[in-house]
Amino acid sequence: MAEQRWGVTIPLMGVSLADHRRYVDEIAELGFTDVWSSEAGAHDAFTPLALTAAWTPKLRLGQAVIPVYTRGPALLAQSIATLCEAAPGRVAVGIGTSSNVIVQRWNDIPFEQPYRRTRDTIRFLRAALSGEKVTEEYETFKVDGFRLGVRVAEQPPILVGALREGMLRLAGREGDGAIVNWLSAEDVRKVAPIVGEGKEVAARIFVMPSEDREAVRHLGTRLIAEYLNVPVYAAFHEWIGRGEALRDMWTAWREGDRKRATASIPDEVIDDLIVHGSPEECAAHVRRYAANGVTTPAPMILAGPDDTMRVLRALAPGA
Repeated sequence: MAEQRWGVTIPLMGVSLADHRRYVDEIAELGFTDVWSSEAGAHDAFTPLALTAAWTPKLRLGQAVIPVYTRGPALLAQSIATLCEAAPGRVAVGIGTSSNVIVQRWNDIPFEQPYRRTRDTIRFLRAALSGEKVTEEYETFKVDGFRLGVRVAEQPPILVGALREGMLRLAGREGDGAIVNWLSAEDVRKVAPIVGEGKEVAARIFVMPSEDREAVRHLGTRLIAEYLNVPVYAAFHEWIGRGEALRDMWTAWREGDRKRATASIPDEVIDDLIVHGSPEECAAHVRRYAANGVTTPAPMILAGPDDTMRVLRALAPGA
């Protein structure tokens, strides 16, 4: 069995990076084991973790996820190795395809052969982080004579951002586990076994500590429409069995009617994908993800710092 860990997504909403230290200190004191960053359209994946490495010697540092396209292979290895040197033995590497929106529309990089690109990146990182000189022509890129100039004392686990079966199996076969996203606690029962026994399954879980149903619906529909119309997420929810529930949203979105798209999202989809309620109810819901096979929940709290810390105190290991 993979070790049960408890993470938190950083940066916290409404807190500048410069002011994160006291929150990170409390997260560690509460017994959380990890903090996980992300990289989409706001902060990069490494800077929040580098600051945390300097602030606390306790927390493991993970990315959910670093896109495999937006850094060249050598630069990606350098960035990971630098963080490993700053926090020896406390890094979990999270890589993934990201999406066509981030890769192609925002960074002008062709979003091609995502499965193969991820597989090749795992293989390259295994070699580069072990100190080998890498000269290899992979299917999706080639590296000629690169040797990492930073010694990595302890090889970090490599987790793969995964949605459907192919990438989930790759995460278990060539990676050390999977990072999952935008799924319900019940969906975990279908997803986790594909990764494989003994593998880590980390999950970013969206948590809104509010008992105001209208506020939850307002924010939840906006987030769901923003993410689940991206092709990779739409395909995942079709596969997981949520296709009929989301069909009207997808149709309206394709027709350019954003208002109708958000209005058509059923309440049960919001309840599945956005954890909400009192801090205690939110904590209980997150624990259901762990009970169903998530070994590392990493909730992203959709609230200001005070409400965020109330949820984390309720969720704290041993609370």
